[in-house]
Amino acid sequence: MNASTVALLVVGGALIGFLLAVLGAGGSILLLPLLVSGAALPTKAAVPLSLLVVTLLALGNVGPYIRRRQIAIQPALVLGVPALAGSWIGGLLVKAGLIPEPLQLGIFTAAALLASWLLNRRSARERRPNDGRAAGSPVLLASQGVLVGLLTGVAGVGGGFAIVPALVLLAGLSMPLASGTSLLLISTNSLVALAALGHWPSAHLPLLFPLVAGGFLGTVVGQRLAPHLPEVRLRQGFSALLIGSALLTGAEAWRRHDHLPAAPMASSRQSLQAAHRSAAPVSSSSAVSIAP
Repeated sequence: MNASTVALLVVGGALIGFLLAVLGAGGSILLLPLLVSGAALPTKAAVPLSLLVVTLLALGNVGPYIRRRQIAIQPALVLGVPALAGSWIGGLLVKAGLIPEPLQLGIFTAAALLASWLLNRRSARERRPNDGRAAGSPVLLASQGVLVGLLTGVAGVGGGFAIVPALVLLAGLSMPLASGTSLLLISTNSLVALAALGHWPSAHLPLLFPLVAGGFLGTVVGQRLAPHLPEVRLRQGFSALLIGSALLTGAEAWRRHDHLPAAPMASSRQSLQAAHRSAAPVSSSSAVSIAP
């Protein structure tokens, strides 16, 4: 691991820690592109490492929200319990090899763009937040929880980028209340998804240390600013984060889809052609050797 990679991971970790402290989301939506594009890890290795880092940083950020009583227990249960089931299912699907790498990245991209659009609709901006009780349909919120969990298991994300819009749009929570609740759900979802994946990123654990060190530095700064930021700015910043990460991850998904599947087909055609070319000389030489 060279110095430039370490510096990139420290800066990226600091930004991720800051965003988790301020928004209650944004960790893995930046971390997965950072590991895949910046550190050049395969998605199979990046997903469990991303889940591990996000779990640690989410747990490090949730304390101040608990002290400020910005955790909504009822929506957390309605959304969180189905999300755990979805995380387990998504992790098992990836473990079984049923979801190829470009599809993992593509699902992540589509979900981020959809969440950004939903969060910035006029009806969402004009909705008045409540005091922490689930204002929307519990069935709809639970269904969203299953989808969030599937995203966590499939794409290696804590799910905060989907949890926060769900809590704001469906449960009617304010951004600070949704952020604190999201951090609690992110940590549990990530742990369940990591267990379902069934493999530990041991070969890439050295990348954990610069990420976590930068993350806790960003956490300290973010926790000081979080209580003083207006909700409109939080929504705008969150939306910009979603769009930027979606574009970066979508480009990576397109690149891998364009190059990786073609290689096995080409190599198989070349091997067949080589086999046909080698067959003729062998048969002719054998005919000469047995001739009287």
